[in-house]
Amino acid sequence: MKSMSCNQLGGACEQIFSGDSFDDLAAQSQQHGKEMLQANDAPHLAAMNKMMELMSAGGFDAWMAARKAEFEAL
Repeated sequence: MKSMSCNQLGGACEQIFSGDSFDDLAAQSQQHGKEMLQANDAPHLAAMNKMMELMSAGGFDAWMAARKAEFEAL
């Protein structure tokens, strides 16, 4: 089992997500993001906006590949 923080996964806090695969962590991070969106958490909203900019600029795939590589290196 490996762990990464919300911040490592593009978020805004140090909450830890653990799982056997990167997809496990990504799903947990996505759920956490939804909860932070509902809570109107300003730091997480800013992080989400950065991710949206990355997606629209075409750099998301490279960013995601780097996060997966970081997970695999753990």
